[in-house]
Amino acid sequence: MRIDGHVHFVGDGSNGSGCWLRSNTLLDRLVEPIVKAQAGILQSSKKLGVDQAYEEKLIQLIDQSILDAVLLLAMDYPYDEDGNCLKEKAKFYVPNDHVLSLAKKYAQIIPACSIHPARKDAIEELDRCAEQGAKVLKLLPNCHNVDCSDNRYRAFWERLAKLNMPFLAHTGGEFSVPVLNAKFADPRILRLPLECGVKVIAAHGAGKSGLWDPDYTADLLKMMDQFSNLFTDNSALASPNRSRTIPALLDPKIQSRVIHGSDFPIPSGGLGPWIGKLLSGADYSKSRKIKNPLERDVFIKKAIGFKENTFTGLGEILP
Repeated sequence: MRIDGHVHFVGDGSNGSGCWLRSNTLLDRLVEPIVKAQAGILQSSKKLGVDQAYEEKLIQLIDQSILDAVLLLAMDYPYDEDGNCLKEKAKFYVPNDHVLSLAKKYAQIIPACSIHPARKDAIEELDRCAEQGAKVLKLLPNCHNVDCSDNRYRAFWERLAKLNMPFLAHTGGEFSVPVLNAKFADPRILRLPLECGVKVIAAHGAGKSGLWDPDYTADLLKMMDQFSNLFTDNSALASPNRSRTIPALLDPKIQSRVIHGSDFPIPSGGLGPWIGKLLSGADYSKSRKIKNPLERDVFIKKAIGFKENTFTGLGEILP
Protein backbone atom coordinates (compact mmCIF):
# COMPACT_ATOMS: atom_id res chain seq x y z
CA MET A 1 0.00 0.00 0.00
CA ARG A 2 1.59 3.27 -1.13
CA ILE A 3 0.99 6.08 1.36
CA ASP A 4 1.92 9.75 1.39
CA GLY A 5 2.74 10.04 5.07
CA HIS A 6 2.65 13.82 5.43
CA VAL A 7 -0.37 15.71 4.09
CA HIS A 8 -2.00 18.70 5.76
CA PHE A 9 -5.64 19.71 5.76
CA VAL A 10 -6.28 23.41 5.29
CA GLY A 11 -9.71 24.85 5.92
CA ASP A 12 -11.59 28.03 6.73
CA GLY A 13 -14.52 26.58 8.69
CA SER A 14 -16.94 27.37 5.86
CA ASN A 15 -18.68 23.97 6.11
CA GLY A 16 -18.67 23.84 9.90
CA SER A 17 -15.40 21.93 10.17
CA GLY A 18 -14.04 24.13 12.96
CA CYS A 19 -10.89 24.77 10.93
CA TRP A 20 -9.43 28.22 10.55
CA LEU A 21 -6.47 29.85 8.86
CA ARG A 22 -5.05 33.22 9.91
CA SER A 23 -3.89 35.59 7.15
CA ASN A 24 -3.06 38.82 8.95
CA THR A 25 0.31 39.81 7.51
CA LEU A 26 1.42 40.94 4.09
CA LEU A 27 3.45 37.74 3.68
CA ASP A 28 0.38 35.65 4.58
CA ARG A 29 -1.68 37.42 1.93
CA LEU A 30 1.05 36.91 -0.66
CA VAL A 31 1.53 33.22 0.15
CA GLU A 32 -2.16 32.28 0.42
CA PRO A 33 -2.93 32.32 -3.34
CA ILE A 34 0.27 30.35 -4.02
CA VAL A 35 -0.78 27.61 -1.60
CA LYS A 36 -4.34 27.57 -2.99
CA ALA A 37 -2.97 27.30 -6.51
CA GLN A 38 -0.67 24.42 -5.46
CA ALA A 39 -3.67 22.68 -3.89
CA GLY A 40 -5.71 23.29 -7.04
CA ILE A 41 -8.47 25.24 -5.27
CA LEU A 42 -7.69 28.84 -6.24
CA GLN A 43 -10.95 29.23 -8.14
CA SER A 44 -13.17 26.51 -6.64
CA SER A 45 -12.68 27.78 -3.06
CA LYS A 46 -14.38 31.06 -4.00
CA LYS A 47 -17.57 29.16 -4.76
CA LEU A 48 -17.42 26.18 -2.40
CA GLY A 49 -15.36 27.56 0.50
CA VAL A 50 -11.91 26.28 1.33
CA ASP A 51 -13.11 23.28 3.39
CA GLN A 52 -15.17 21.61 0.69
CA ALA A 53 -12.95 22.64 -2.21
CA TYR A 54 -9.86 21.26 -0.47
CA GLU A 55 -11.57 18.02 0.54
CA GLU A 56 -12.86 17.30 -2.96
CA LYS A 57 -9.60 18.21 -4.66
CA LEU A 58 -7.47 16.13 -2.30
CA ILE A 59 -9.51 12.99 -2.95
CA GLN A 60 -9.30 13.65 -6.70
CA LEU A 61 -5.51 14.05 -6.51
CA ILE A 62 -5.11 10.79 -4.58
CA ASP A 63 -7.32 8.90 -7.03
CA GLN A 64 -5.38 10.26 -9.99
CA SER A 65 -2.01 9.25 -8.52
CA ILE A 66 -0.27 5.95 -7.84
CA LEU A 67 -0.94 6.47 -4.14
CA ASP A 68 -3.48 4.38 -2.27
CA ALA A 69 -3.89 6.74 0.67
CA VAL A 70 -2.52 9.76 2.51
CA LEU A 71 -1.90 10.40 6.20
CA LEU A 72 -4.00 13.51 6.86
CA LEU A 73 -2.85 15.67 9.75
CA ALA A 74 -4.87 17.49 12.37
CA MET A 75 -3.32 20.61 13.95
CA ASP A 76 -3.71 21.44 17.64
CA TYR A 77 -3.14 24.81 19.31
CA PRO A 78 0.15 25.58 21.05
CA TYR A 79 0.11 25.53 24.87
CA ASP A 80 2.43 26.67 27.60
CA GLU A 81 3.97 24.26 30.12
CA ASP A 82 1.06 24.80 32.55
CA GLY A 83 -1.53 23.74 29.97
CA ASN A 84 -2.76 27.20 29.03
CA CYS A 85 -3.86 27.44 25.41
CA LEU A 86 -1.89 29.93 23.28
CA LYS A 87 -4.49 30.30 20.54
CA GLU A 88 -3.25 33.76 19.61
CA LYS A 89 0.12 32.22 18.64
CA ALA A 90 -1.41 29.75 16.18
CA LYS A 91 -1.34 30.17 12.40
CA PHE A 92 -4.00 27.59 11.61
CA TYR A 93 -6.11 25.00 13.37
CA VAL A 94 -7.55 21.67 12.22
CA PRO A 95 -9.67 19.82 14.82
CA ASN A 96 -9.12 16.13 15.41
CA ASP A 97 -12.81 15.48 14.81
CA HIS A 98 -12.68 16.92 11.30
CA VAL A 99 -9.81 14.67 10.21
CA LEU A 100 -11.46 11.67 11.87
CA SER A 101 -14.74 12.39 10.07
CA LEU A 102 -12.97 12.59 6.70
CA ALA A 103 -11.32 9.22 7.36
CA LYS A 104 -14.74 7.67 7.97
CA LYS A 105 -15.97 9.20 4.72
CA TYR A 106 -13.02 8.26 2.51
CA ALA A 107 -10.96 5.05 2.45
CA GLN A 108 -8.09 7.11 1.01
CA ILE A 109 -7.66 9.04 4.28
CA ILE A 110 -5.63 7.76 7.25
CA PRO A 111 -6.22 10.13 10.20
CA ALA A 112 -3.49 11.65 12.38
CA CYS A 113 -4.62 13.42 15.53
CA SER A 114 -2.78 16.37 17.09
CA ILE A 115 -2.75 16.69 20.89
CA HIS A 116 -0.44 18.88 22.94
CA PRO A 117 0.75 16.76 25.91
CA ALA A 118 0.43 19.73 28.31
CA ARG A 119 -3.35 19.78 27.84
CA LYS A 120 -5.29 18.86 30.96
CA ASP A 121 -7.22 16.31 28.90
CA ALA A 122 -4.28 15.10 26.80
CA ILE A 123 -4.44 11.39 27.66
CA GLU A 124 -8.24 11.39 27.63
CA GLU A 125 -8.23 13.00 24.16
CA LEU A 126 -5.56 10.57 22.96
CA ASP A 127 -7.69 7.60 24.02
CA ARG A 128 -10.79 9.13 22.42
CA CYS A 129 -9.02 9.74 19.11
CA ALA A 130 -7.57 6.22 19.10
CA GLU A 131 -11.03 4.77 19.68
CA GLN A 132 -12.32 6.87 16.78
CA GLY A 133 -9.64 5.52 14.44
CA ALA A 134 -6.64 7.85 14.71
CA LYS A 135 -3.47 6.02 13.65
CA VAL A 136 -0.73 8.62 14.27
CA LEU A 137 -0.03 11.58 16.58
CA LYS A 138 1.32 14.73 14.87
CA LEU A 139 3.05 17.70 16.54
CA LEU A 140 5.51 20.43 15.60
CA PRO A 141 7.46 20.74 18.87
CA ASN A 142 9.12 24.05 17.95
CA CYS A 143 5.79 25.57 16.86
CA HIS A 144 3.51 23.89 19.42
CA ASN A 145 5.98 24.70 22.21
CA VAL A 146 6.58 21.10 23.30
CA ASP A 147 9.73 19.91 25.03
CA CYS A 148 9.09 16.24 24.28
CA SER A 149 11.68 15.13 26.85
CA ASP A 150 10.00 16.99 29.72
CA ASN A 151 9.37 14.24 32.27
CA ARG A 152 5.93 15.69 33.00
CA TYR A 153 4.82 14.16 29.71
CA ARG A 154 6.08 10.65 30.47
CA ALA A 155 2.59 9.24 31.15
CA PHE A 156 1.39 10.64 27.82
CA TRP A 157 4.21 8.95 25.88
CA GLU A 158 3.73 5.69 27.77
CA ARG A 159 0.07 5.73 26.81
CA LEU A 160 0.96 6.48 23.18
CA ALA A 161 3.37 3.51 23.18
CA LYS A 162 0.70 1.24 24.67
CA LEU A 163 -1.66 2.27 21.86
CA ASN A 164 1.14 1.41 19.38
CA MET A 165 0.50 4.77 17.71
CA PRO A 166 3.48 6.35 15.91
CA PHE A 167 4.45 9.95 16.66
CA LEU A 168 5.15 12.15 13.62
CA ALA A 169 7.27 15.02 14.97
CA HIS A 170 8.50 18.00 13.01
CA THR A 171 12.29 18.32 13.24
CA GLY A 172 14.60 20.97 11.83
CA GLY A 173 13.79 24.54 10.85
CA GLU A 174 10.37 25.93 9.98
CA PHE A 175 9.04 29.18 8.54
CA SER A 176 5.49 28.48 7.29
CA VAL A 177 4.19 28.27 10.90
CA PRO A 178 5.30 30.61 13.73
CA VAL A 179 8.15 29.13 15.78
CA LEU A 180 7.64 29.58 19.53
CA ASN A 181 10.80 27.81 20.69
CA ALA A 182 13.51 27.20 18.09
CA LYS A 183 15.52 24.81 20.28
CA PHE A 184 12.68 22.26 20.10
CA ALA A 185 13.55 21.69 16.43
CA ASP A 186 16.41 19.50 17.70
CA PRO A 187 15.55 15.77 17.28
CA ARG A 188 17.41 15.00 20.51
CA ILE A 189 14.37 16.22 22.45
CA LEU A 190 12.59 13.10 21.16
CA ARG A 191 14.66 10.85 23.43
CA LEU A 192 11.99 10.43 26.14
CA PRO A 193 9.18 9.20 23.86
CA LEU A 194 11.69 6.87 22.19
CA GLU A 195 12.76 5.49 25.58
CA CYS A 196 9.08 4.98 26.40
CA GLY A 197 8.80 2.74 23.32
CA VAL A 198 7.02 5.12 20.97
CA LYS A 199 7.68 4.71 17.25
CA VAL A 200 8.84 8.21 16.28
CA ILE A 201 8.99 9.61 12.74
CA ALA A 202 11.27 12.66 12.61
CA ALA A 203 9.83 14.73 9.78
CA HIS A 204 12.04 16.42 7.16
CA GLY A 205 15.18 14.53 8.19
CA ALA A 206 15.87 17.22 10.82
CA GLY A 207 17.48 19.42 8.18
CA LYS A 208 17.54 23.15 7.55
CA SER A 209 14.61 25.19 6.29
CA GLY A 210 16.06 28.70 6.41
CA LEU A 211 19.65 29.65 5.61
CA TRP A 212 20.55 30.25 9.26
CA ASP A 213 18.84 27.21 10.76
CA PRO A 214 21.00 24.63 12.55
CA ASP A 215 21.29 21.37 10.62
CA TYR A 216 20.41 18.46 12.91
CA THR A 217 20.50 15.66 10.32
CA ALA A 218 23.78 14.20 11.60
CA ASP A 219 22.36 14.15 15.14
CA LEU A 220 19.24 12.37 13.88
CA LEU A 221 21.27 9.69 12.11
CA LYS A 222 23.28 9.03 15.28
CA MET A 223 20.01 8.59 17.17
CA MET A 224 18.74 6.18 14.51
CA ASP A 225 21.77 4.00 15.26
CA GLN A 226 20.72 3.94 18.89
CA PHE A 227 16.93 3.59 18.57
CA SER A 228 15.39 1.00 16.25
CA ASN A 229 12.00 2.67 16.79
CA LEU A 230 13.17 5.96 15.23
CA PHE A 231 12.27 6.72 11.62
CA THR A 232 12.36 9.81 9.43
CA ASP A 233 10.46 11.12 6.42
CA ASN A 234 11.42 12.93 3.24
CA SER A 235 8.54 15.40 3.31
CA ALA A 236 9.15 18.76 1.63
CA LEU A 237 12.65 17.71 0.55
CA ALA A 238 11.83 18.43 -3.11
CA SER A 239 11.63 22.12 -2.21
CA PRO A 240 14.70 24.35 -2.79
CA ASN A 241 15.15 25.21 0.88
CA ARG A 242 15.19 21.59 2.12
CA SER A 243 16.72 19.62 -0.77
CA ARG A 244 20.21 19.73 0.81
CA THR A 245 18.98 17.07 3.29
CA ILE A 246 18.29 14.50 0.55
CA PRO A 247 21.77 12.90 0.17
CA ALA A 248 21.94 11.81 3.82
CA LEU A 249 18.58 10.01 3.52
CA LEU A 250 19.57 8.20 0.31
CA ASP A 251 22.13 6.13 2.24
CA PRO A 252 21.06 2.46 1.80
CA LYS A 253 21.46 1.92 5.56
CA ILE A 254 18.93 4.71 6.21
CA GLN A 255 16.43 4.19 3.40
CA SER A 256 14.73 1.25 5.11
CA ARG A 257 13.60 3.74 7.77
CA VAL A 258 12.66 6.64 5.49
CA ILE A 259 8.93 7.24 4.93
CA HIS A 260 7.58 9.07 1.89
CA GLY A 261 5.81 12.37 2.49
CA SER A 262 5.00 15.38 0.33
CA ASP A 263 4.02 18.00 2.95
CA PHE A 264 1.13 18.93 0.61
CA PRO A 265 -0.03 21.67 0.03
CA ILE A 266 3.48 23.08 0.49
CA PRO A 267 4.68 23.47 -3.13
CA SER A 268 6.73 20.55 -4.43
CA GLY A 269 8.95 20.93 -7.48
CA GLY A 270 12.23 19.62 -8.75
CA LEU A 271 14.14 22.90 -8.82
CA GLY A 272 16.08 22.32 -5.58
CA PRO A 273 17.14 18.74 -6.41
CA TRP A 274 18.02 19.80 -9.97
CA ILE A 275 20.21 22.69 -8.76
CA GLY A 276 21.84 20.29 -6.31
CA LYS A 277 22.55 17.83 -9.17
CA LEU A 278 20.35 15.19 -7.57
CA LEU A 279 17.80 15.30 -10.40
CA SER A 280 18.72 15.15 -14.08
CA GLY A 281 17.67 17.88 -16.47
CA ALA A 282 15.46 15.41 -18.35
CA ASP A 283 13.65 14.32 -15.16
CA TYR A 284 13.30 17.91 -14.03
CA SER A 285 11.59 18.72 -17.34
CA LYS A 286 9.30 15.70 -16.93
CA SER A 287 8.37 16.72 -13.40
CA ARG A 288 7.29 20.17 -14.56
CA LYS A 289 4.74 18.54 -16.88
CA ILE A 290 3.07 16.60 -14.07
CA LYS A 291 0.10 18.71 -12.93
CA ASN A 292 -0.91 16.54 -9.97
CA PRO A 293 1.32 17.74 -7.06
CA LEU A 294 1.07 14.42 -5.17
CA GLU A 295 2.11 12.47 -8.26
CA ARG A 296 4.81 15.01 -9.09
CA ASP A 297 6.36 14.58 -5.65
CA VAL A 298 6.32 10.79 -6.06
CA PHE A 299 8.02 11.10 -9.46
CA ILE A 300 10.74 13.39 -8.11
CA LYS A 301 11.43 11.20 -5.07
CA LYS A 302 11.77 8.11 -7.28
CA ALA A 303 13.95 9.94 -9.81
CA ILE A 304 16.43 11.06 -7.15
CA GLY A 305 16.77 7.56 -5.75
CA PHE A 306 14.20 6.84 -3.05
CA LYS A 307 13.16 3.19 -3.21
CA GLU A 308 9.73 1.58 -3.25
CA ASN A 309 9.95 0.74 0.46
CA THR A 310 9.74 4.45 1.33
CA PHE A 311 6.23 4.55 -0.18
CA THR A 312 5.03 1.47 1.69
CA GLY A 313 6.97 1.97 4.93
CA LEU A 314 4.31 3.85 6.87
CA GLY A 315 1.80 1.05 6.42
CA GLU A 316 4.26 -1.37 8.02
CA ILE A 317 4.48 0.56 11.31
CA LEU A 318 0.85 1.66 11.72
CA PRO A 319 -1.19 -0.08 14.42
